Amino acid sequence: MSDKMKLVIIGGVAGGASAAARARRLNEDAEIILIERGEFVSFANCGLPYHISGAIADRERLLVQTPDTLYANLRIDVRINTEAIQINRSSKQVIVKNKLTGEEQGLSYDKLILSPGAEPIIPTLPGVDNPRIHTLRSMSDMDKIIRLIKDNKPTNSLIIGGGYIGLEMAEALRELGIDVVLVELAPQVMASLDPEMAAPIHQQLKLNGVDLRLETSVTSFTEQDEYVGVNLSTGEKLDVGLVIMAIGVRPETKLAIGAGLALGERGGILVDDHMLTSDPDIYAVGDAVEVKDFVSGFAALVPLAGPANKQGRIAADNAMGRDSVYKKTQGTGICKIFDLTTGMTGNNEKTLKRINRNYEKIYIHPTCHASYYPGASQISLKVLFDPDDGKILGAQGVGLDGVDKRIDVMAAAIRAGLTVFDLEEMELSYAPPYGSAKDPVNYAGYTASNFIRGDVDICHTNDMLSPSDNQILLDVRTAEENMLGTIPGSINIPLQQLRDRIGELPSDKELLVFCQVGLRGYLACRILKQKGFKCRNLTGGYKTYTMATDALPQPPETITETTDANISMPASKETEPANIVKAIDACGLQCPGPILRIANEIKLIKDGEAIEISSNDSGFAQDISSWCNSTGNRLISLDTQNGIYKAVVQKGAAPAKQLDSADSKKKSIVVFSGDLDKAIASFIIANGAAAMGSEVTMFFTFWGINILRKPEPVKVKKNIIESIFGWMMPRGADDLELSNMNMLGIGSLIIKGIMKKKNVPSLPELIKTAQRSGVHLVVCSMSMDLMGIKKEELIDGVDLGGVAMYLDKAESGNVNLFI
Repeated sequence: MSDKMKLVIIGGVAGGASAAARARRLNEDAEIILIERGEFVSFANCGLPYHISGAIADRERLLVQTPDTLYANLRIDVRINTEAIQINRSSKQVIVKNKLTGEEQGLSYDKLILSPGAEPIIPTLPGVDNPRIHTLRSMSDMDKIIRLIKDNKPTNSLIIGGGYIGLEMAEALRELGIDVVLVELAPQVMASLDPEMAAPIHQQLKLNGVDLRLETSVTSFTEQDEYVGVNLSTGEKLDVGLVIMAIGVRPETKLAIGAGLALGERGGILVDDHMLTSDPDIYAVGDAVEVKDFVSGFAALVPLAGPANKQGRIAADNAMGRDSVYKKTQGTGICKIFDLTTGMTGNNEKTLKRINRNYEKIYIHPTCHASYYPGASQISLKVLFDPDDGKILGAQGVGLDGVDKRIDVMAAAIRAGLTVFDLEEMELSYAPPYGSAKDPVNYAGYTASNFIRGDVDICHTNDMLSPSDNQILLDVRTAEENMLGTIPGSINIPLQQLRDRIGELPSDKELLVFCQVGLRGYLACRILKQKGFKCRNLTGGYKTYTMATDALPQPPETITETTDANISMPASKETEPANIVKAIDACGLQCPGPILRIANEIKLIKDGEAIEISSNDSGFAQDISSWCNSTGNRLISLDTQNGIYKAVVQKGAAPAKQLDSADSKKKSIVVFSGDLDKAIASFIIANGAAAMGSEVTMFFTFWGINILRKPEPVKVKKNIIESIFGWMMPRGADDLELSNMNMLGIGSLIIKGIMKKKNVPSLPELIKTAQRSGVHLVVCSMSMDLMGIKKEELIDGVDLGGVAMYLDKAESGNVNLFI
């Protein structure tokens, strides 16, 4: 190849700029021309939300390279505000257009590298061209958003999409004191995570004042005087001062398609492992290309800066005659959401299911560093691996601190083809401020390896939600922990008592054992297995169960938002400052450690005195409020800063389960009947109460459970009696009969027809309205077991509970109906 070769690169930022710099280092005499249609050739687009928030104060810090610095240092001819509009492959020429003057010219090339990036997805909705609606992909996008905030001073905003940009912008706008509604069409944010690992993010968003609307979309926009009218799929209408469109991106392939280059099955530019397109003189890199997934080998689109930089370097190597190969993409990523960090690498469980890959999973919830050193906080790690050879397939993490380095270690392990057995042996840096002698990475290795070696069998949340007749759920936590919440239908024998009470357990049934995070469950299973019992341990324990069922409690009603987006304070009648007689540092204690700590300490002080307690457990904000409500103590204040929750609790300042004005708005309805007319009446009452601001719980037992059955058959394992019951009973709201005048089903058809004619919603519609209104639908787990109904047969959004739960709701309200 001649030293005077001519390289043209279309597109800057990560892929194009790195290709240009690498090419110059390899060939000092080559003519290198970099075409960029925007004003900025190389900038840190990942930093854009942080300049909007003010975290990065100096805008110039985002400019990695300028045309002047690239020419001065590397003699690269950079042409900004210039757009490539056509590639003529036969003549090896690119037609470019100056966006400022409109002038067009042809540029010849010996080798061409395409780095056009990806374009934001903007749905074709009515009113989407409103000037208050923005995307965030470039410096100019950022400048427009900052200018709108400065000039119009919006007090509220809407973010569409819960990916990286959506979450980072939610934090940025809350930091500026702007209210945020975030809508996401999927049932979770951050699609690269599995649902249970996204649950703490949902909680973090809500704790920081973000109004999160999952499974919700925008249907249209309307222009108002000073706002954008937003119509949601729920029927609700919002008026907001700013809209950020962060649905996602698609590969920018217009130029490639025009040139006749091949596209891949996912719609990106098709390249080989040398980043070469279907043309032998054209390479492509970055967000526009389709790559191979490192774990599965399947085609993937991965719009991340790290892979784009590597691909740019490899394309330049090959363009300059050096053989260089790109070794697939892992999709390693990380995101900051207020005080929380989440990271992932490799395949998630959703992907492994889709490609039918054999896998197993474990969860652990250790602290980020030695628990006795100040500032220790909990990390939740999920590791996916091959159950036969232990090869690591993917990992996800969420926590306040230390997530980044654990995910990076996992990413390196996947890249090296290591197994969970290798994780056991890893020698990682340790000192109390940074880690533990048994690092979370080692801990994950031990947990997964114990399963493969047969030391313990494991089970998952789905097993706990629908145990078979020959299974018993065993909670081996303390009685105090059990009182704070447990899995419905379980029995409680604390680990410390297990050996003495082992005779209480049936030897002919399988025991599904759980503790808080999995360790005590493992110890219990080791005891039970050696005593001849068949048992499995719930990996990750009750902590994982609450994440997987999205059972994390919502912020308590007594907490209202203040002007600081990171601080929530409980409404209180107290005017005198609390008499704090003791301060407790419970940071580093895993749930329910902080609650148990204050429960013990508050016994030692006098009525009216107060304790201040600090915790960095993500569930503490809800736990402390619930505990105070149950025990008759008062939550005086609750705030959070830098991931540390600080609560002040006054002893004996309120009666437990006090029936006040708020409780008078609580209603409970027991639905025993499965008759159509009674079911309609119960939901009309429930919807009416919800519309008047009441908190409504409907408890379905025996025949009433049939109201909530899915209309279609569901494949579940049943014995003969259960199958007969299921065949004889009605399947769902549309299959119910009238209590009187049913007339072999004619009466039911008549009443449904009258309801339709009178514009009265049908029973299925009434059920959906109740769910949207926040009515809590609970099914008696004991009745389900007796009637052979499985959880999978019920409609979505229904919880299981027992008599104690119902009585708790009934006693706290002033209306209790039995239908």
